[in-house]
Amino acid sequence: MKISFEGNKKIIADYNGHIIITDQPLRAGGDNSAPAPFDLFLASIGTCAGIYVKSFCDQRGISTEGISLEQVMKFNSETHLISNIDIKILLPDSFPVKYRDAVINAANLCAVKRHFNNPPSISVRAVNA
Repeated sequence: MKISFEGNKKIIADYNGHIIITDQPLRAGGDNSAPAPFDLFLASIGTCAGIYVKSFCDQRGISTEGISLEQVMKFNSETHLISNIDIKILLPDSFPVKYRDAVINAANLCAVKRHFNNPPSISVRAVNA
């Protein structure tokens, strides 16, 4: 992954042929032209759970029409960190009752979520370009 700067507060990641643009909100001096890096982090949790729900349904021939996920974050004002993330899988009445627990289990397989259980070590160093 290559990270570069594009003026003001825009930071660009080039990863596996995809360009991911981030910015900061106006209140933080950015142009608010793209999600902030932390917003992408939070979105990665919900979208990861979402792909597992989608795959679960696809494998069983269950329509995903009317299915969505809602993610709510609770912020701890003392630590300035997210203290709780609650993901609700909103299911239509037509969703088979026998699969309710199984679809929750599928969402819990999310690789992003599993990394919280065994977080990677992160090292930062400076070297000459």
